[in-house]
Amino acid sequence: MENKIRTLEEQKNEFKQSTLLATPIAGLIAWLIVLISGLFFSDEITVYVLFIATGSIVYLGMGISKLTGEDFLNKNKPANTFDKLFFYIVAQAILVYSIAIPFFVVSYSSLPLTVGILTGLMWLPLSWIIDHWVGIFHSFVRTISVLALWYLFPEHRFVFIPLAIVVIYIITIIILNNRTKQES
Repeated sequence: MENKIRTLEEQKNEFKQSTLLATPIAGLIAWLIVLISGLFFSDEITVYVLFIATGSIVYLGMGISKLTGEDFLNKNKPANTFDKLFFYIVAQAILVYSIAIPFFVVSYSSLPLTVGILTGLMWLPLSWIIDHWVGIFHSFVRTISVLALWYLFPEHRFVFIPLAIVVIYIITIIILNNRTKQES
């Protein structure tokens, strides 16, 4: 088998062919768990659920990627620079906990705000990679919604913010699914 060197544009086009559903499905599940915890348990319990659930998105996404056909860990597919870039973007989302944790220590109710916004920022560069507006939509609507709900419902931040993020993920998944259908 011959190893053909692919241009960045060819690799970008290959990346764009992926459904890109595994990670948003993982995010949806994680934030749904946070929402359920916020509905039935105290904020003191829900903060730990939020840390664990959102911190597990990458691992959950790896498992779901086998079901969606993306298979993040497939060692047989050719190396793609944009897969590597995507993992750097995911690492960036994990590193933002270094901002969220100090604010959490000062005020635990800041957690849905900081984690909700900061981890949603990874969608912006994804829009550029796939040449589609879905990431811009996700980042902006998520940021505006989380910020507004944080101010509007201070006693219910662990319910309304996860609910908004779940709804945004559902819309995002529909858009991503339609994107791949339209490109087929």
